[in-house]
Amino acid sequence: MNAPDKLPASPEPHVMATYGRLPMALAYGRGCWLWDTDGKKYLDGLGGIAVNTLGHAHPQLVPALQDQVSKLIHSSNYYQVPLQEKLAAKLTELSGLTNVFFCSTGLEANEGALKIARKYGHDKGIDRPEIIVYEKAFHGRSIATLSATGNPKVQAGFGPLVEGFVRVPLNDVVAIEAVARTNKNVVAVFLEVIQGEGGINPAKAEYLREVRRICDEHDWLLMLDEVQCGMGRTGKWFAHQWAGIKPDVMPLAKGLGSGVPVGAIVCGPKAAKVLGAGNHGSTFGGNPLAMRAGVETIRIMEEDKLLENAATVGAALKAGLERELAGVAGLVEVRGMGLMLGIELDRPCGELLGQAAEAGLMLSVTAERVIRLVPPLILSADEAAQIVSILCPLIKKFLSAKT
Repeated sequence: MNAPDKLPASPEPHVMATYGRLPMALAYGRGCWLWDTDGKKYLDGLGGIAVNTLGHAHPQLVPALQDQVSKLIHSSNYYQVPLQEKLAAKLTELSGLTNVFFCSTGLEANEGALKIARKYGHDKGIDRPEIIVYEKAFHGRSIATLSATGNPKVQAGFGPLVEGFVRVPLNDVVAIEAVARTNKNVVAVFLEVIQGEGGINPAKAEYLREVRRICDEHDWLLMLDEVQCGMGRTGKWFAHQWAGIKPDVMPLAKGLGSGVPVGAIVCGPKAAKVLGAGNHGSTFGGNPLAMRAGVETIRIMEEDKLLENAATVGAALKAGLERELAGVAGLVEVRGMGLMLGIELDRPCGELLGQAAEAGLMLSVTAERVIRLVPPLILSADEAAQIVSILCPLIKKFLSAKT
C-alpha cells in the first residue's frame, strides 16, 4: 500500500466552508477500522454516517467493483440498464413493493417522493396538495426537502420555504386525526421510521400501524423515509417491517451501495405509476457502477447474515452502554434499534466528537445532545465492547466536569 498523502499545510483553502471538520484526514480502512494520514487508528462507530454497510475494503465488494469499473461505469438512462432491473427486482422482493426509481442520494430520493405525492394529489383533482411532516424531521437540504425538515436552524437563511407542508409531533395519533378532519388537501404522510438527524427518535410500531390505517381511510400515500434506518440497520431490511406494515413510497440511500452513491424510491401499487415518462429523471441515477454496488451489497449481506448481526451485536452494544452509564447524572436515555443507537445527554455535547476521535473512536453528535452510533453492519461483538470501553469513560468525564 502506498504511503498516505499528508494534509496540506493550510487545509482546504479552495473548498467551501460548509462543514465544521476536525483537523484530520482519513487515508484508508479495513473492516471496522480506519487510519488517518498520520497513521493513527480509529474504530469506526459512524460508518460514514450509516453508509459503509460492509465496512471498508470488503474482500468481496472491492473486486466486484473493480470488475464493473473495467466494464462500464456510466451509460445513460436513454438505454436499458440490466443491473437496474436486477437491483430493482431484489429491492421489490425484500420490501414487498412493486417498482423502483434510481437516483444518487437520499436527498434526491426524498425530493422524488415529494413529487410523487404532489402529482398523486393533482391526479385526484387537488390543486394545492399538502403533505403531513414531522417535528425534528430531517429529509435533506434542497429547498423542498429543507421545507419538509423540522429543524429551524437548518432552515434559517433559506426562506421563503416551499409551502404545502403540515407539521405534527411524532407518535401522536390524535394530531394526525385532527389534520384529517380539518384539511381536505392532504395527500400523504411523510416520516422517518427512526429520525436520524433529529436525535435517533423511533416511531412506535403501534403508531406506524395507526398511520397506515389513517392513510388507507383517507386515500393518502404513506411515505416512509428509510434513507438512514433502512438496509438492515435495525435487524430487518427496513425499519418499518418491525411494525408489520408496508408503505406506498419508500426512499432509500446511504447503506444501499456501501459507500458508492446510490439512492432509490421504492413504490407500491398506489404510487408506482404516478410518474410517467418525462415526469422525473436523473443523469447519474441507476448507473452501472452504483447498481453493481447495490446488488453486491445485498448479496453479501444475505450470505454473511448481516441482519442477524445488526440485531444481536446492536443489542449487545446497547446493553453495554446502558450498563456502564446506569445511574450517571446527566444521562437522559440510550435508545434506538440494531446498529442505529443514540445516547441523549441533558446538555449539548458537541465537544465529544473531537474527544472521541482523540481516543480512537469515530462517532457523531446530532440534535446537539445526542451521541449517534451507526457503525458498519459487520461490527463484531468484541468491537462493540471496545466502543463501550472507549466511549463510556469519555461521557462520564464530560458529564462530571459540567455538573
